Amino acid sequence: MISPKDYDAYCFDLDGTIYIGDQLLPGVKETLDIIRANNKKILFITNSPTLTRREGKERLEQFGIDADLEEVITAPYLAAIYFTGVTERASVFVIGEQAIKEEFENHSIQTTENPMEATHVLVGLDRTFTYNGLHMAMNAVRHCGKLIVTNPDPVCPVPGGFIPDTMSLAKAIEIASDKKIDKVIGKPYDTYGNKMIELLGVARDRILVIGDRLETDIQLGKTKEFATCLVLTGISTEKDVQTSHIKPDYIIKNVGSLFQSDQRDRNRGPFLVDETECV
Repeated sequence: MISPKDYDAYCFDLDGTIYIGDQLLPGVKETLDIIRANNKKILFITNSPTLTRREGKERLEQFGIDADLEEVITAPYLAAIYFTGVTERASVFVIGEQAIKEEFENHSIQTTENPMEATHVLVGLDRTFTYNGLHMAMNAVRHCGKLIVTNPDPVCPVPGGFIPDTMSLAKAIEIASDKKIDKVIGKPYDTYGNKMIELLGVARDRILVIGDRLETDIQLGKTKEFATCLVLTGISTEKDVQTSHIKPDYIIKNVGSLFQSDQRDRNRGPFLVDETECV
């Protein structure tokens, strides 16, 4: 395995990796500056179902981080890309917030508020979700039989804790409709990984994914043969690594630790890049 500094492309999760809420996490700007100075490629890869691609770029800029639109992937953007490839003309019943609707408008994807007109149901995080919304979504799924989910995250990190995320709502709809989820679009699934490969244009083994979740960020790397780095500023912990079958190639305290030192022992599985700070 090569040193963390020697990859050609670096793919950063956002929530729990680059920032939490309105707090930029330690060392982020400095690490990104090093990557830019060495002419390496960067992607910002989020499962957030409440950010358009444009909003993801603007949120980074609010933290003083420059990013091109083509460097940002969000779940609503990928959902719109997915539905542009659906063979029949889709009419999508959406449980989700404005970001999904905006990306659908950008890509001319038709939506409907009538459950009996839906060809698909798409579920993303909706912080105004109600019992009536559950009822209508259930009826739409029972009618069309196609339940699509923007991202598999059950919770999302926020300052001081967590909030329910998309999969918490999707599971309620799945149970009520008695219809299994057909497809999940976000990390770690193929739709996401394939788009990353398309945008980066580099060999898979030259890509490093940095994120805070074993089951999404790190599993994405394992699925698509990217190298992986778990950052300990979000969801997953070192204890989780010990009990999980999903093993990152690197473990760091925060993004600022990525280039601080090389690994102690390359033959002992996942290692701490900045071990002294992580003990």
